[in-house]
Amino acid sequence: MASVRHNRKRKRRRSRLGVLFKLLCLAALVAALTFGATVFFQVETIAVTGNSRYTQDEIIAASGVQVGDNLFRMNKKQISQEILHQLPYVESVSILRGLPSTITFQVTEWDAVAQVEVYAQEQTEESGEEGESQQAAAKEAWLISVGGKLLEPVSASHTAPISVTGLTALAPEAGSMLAVPQDQQSKLTALTNVLEQLQQQGMISRVSSIDLTHVSCMVLRLDGSIDAKLPLTGDTAYYLRALNAAVEEENRRRGGQAVGIMDLTQKEYTAIFTPAESGG
Repeated sequence: MASVRHNRKRKRRRSRLGVLFKLLCLAALVAALTFGATVFFQVETIAVTGNSRYTQDEIIAASGVQVGDNLFRMNKKQISQEILHQLPYVESVSILRGLPSTITFQVTEWDAVAQVEVYAQEQTEESGEEGESQQAAAKEAWLISVGGKLLEPVSASHTAPISVTGLTALAPEAGSMLAVPQDQQSKLTALTNVLEQLQQQGMISRVSSIDLTHVSCMVLRLDGSIDAKLPLTGDTAYYLRALNAAVEEENRRRGGQAVGIMDLTQKEYTAIFTPAESGG
């Protein structure tokens, strides 16, 4: 009986030693992997693809990554945010690790599709919220992307195809999103929606201005001859398709380029065309 108890104790002791040995082996393996990642996976090559506006050196400098950094210790999200903030024309960036020592930045860049003109709205300072009224309104026109990202102030050497009026840019800063007073939020949403749809439908180059000064509609200058009135809210993609079809039909009916107003804000009709007065 005593022999049986002795054997049981010896088996439990061996089991405990086995578990301890396995834990020590696991700890040694983790330590070896950590040491190996630290010593062997260091950045030797930094590559950049997809860039055109910014040089490779500019993108690498904005990332903060340097030769000798560890591939697995860098914060990819933080690096991406730094690039997006410091380089406004970068739309997105993907960071790829190439073992054992290469890191690649794949970037996509925005185009400046519109410029927000200086717009003074008297009621903004009087009726805006306290914090909002303390923000300085833009004193110069700003270039923006399709998504409403501020790119840079308009210069003589760089302008955008679409001029936007009716929005007051507050505290503009390159790399940040366009901010406007609270009472203009619906117009800002309408602007980003219509810019996105114009790009998707290949109509950006046909629009020269977007007027957001009206209460319930926006007016697009199309083909240099049509003032198209679109609702601020609703299915923007549908309105643009309907506008394009209505303009094509009107051009066919008149045997040339129609000149006038195309109204898509009436509930009873898809589009109503009013030709410009002769000589007007």
